[in-house]
Amino acid sequence: MGAAATRAIYTIWLRDVKRFFRERSRILGMLLQPILFLVLVGNGIASSFQMAGAPAGFNYLEFMFPGIVGMTVLFSSVFSAMSVVWDREFGFLKEVVVAPVPRWTLAIGKALGGSTTAMIQGAIILIVAPLAGISLSLATVLKILVLLFVISLALASLGLVIAANLSSMEGFQIIMNFLIMPMFFLSGALFPLKNVATWMAVLTKIDPLTYGVDALRHVFYGQSALGSLLIQFPILTDLAVVILIGAVLLTAATVSFNRTA
Repeated sequence: MGAAATRAIYTIWLRDVKRFFRERSRILGMLLQPILFLVLVGNGIASSFQMAGAPAGFNYLEFMFPGIVGMTVLFSSVFSAMSVVWDREFGFLKEVVVAPVPRWTLAIGKALGGSTTAMIQGAIILIVAPLAGISLSLATVLKILVLLFVISLALASLGLVIAANLSSMEGFQIIMNFLIMPMFFLSGALFPLKNVATWMAVLTKIDPLTYGVDALRHVFYGQSALGSLLIQFPILTDLAVVILIGAVLLTAATVSFNRTA
């Protein structure tokens, strides 16, 4: 990678990060949604939720919290790709394309920018972990941040693949809403995935967020009784699947930008 390509990636990344911090309404909206899920949905389900084999003192909010962090990352990273459609409509994308740098740098810079902002939002949600009865050490927080970045990069790449092939904001929003909610509900964020129907088990295994949420539960719960009950796959399997999916989607995004940008 040459110096010009590196500068281009950094510039695009920095632009997206600065835009994120300037859009306070976006930050507020992305933060309020998971908190509302945790407070309203979590407490509502907790009043009637029973899980076979749950350890004494089981707290549904504690079970739900890693899924809420995953939801935050999902929405933020995927919708960060909306800026590609916006830039195409207002001409900024054309200016970047004619610059003397490879087109794939735009995809890499956008993916890194989206994953960085999604990681930041996920990290902010960790502040309310005590509401779910979860205490986090500094070492645990650092592990979570690394994991959030990896998950965000894969999901941001998914958004870029779709955004690179669309020309309207409305079309992007329709497709994203169609994909995001099933991905969220099938990830095991709100309910355990053990003993689900066969057809649903198949869908959960092809959902990339399933492995991201499972990896987060590894970090949150460790070797606790709750962890042994809820964790689906070995941590190395979770990481391998997320990294593989991220690599495939990022490659697809760079190809799409080379063809359509």
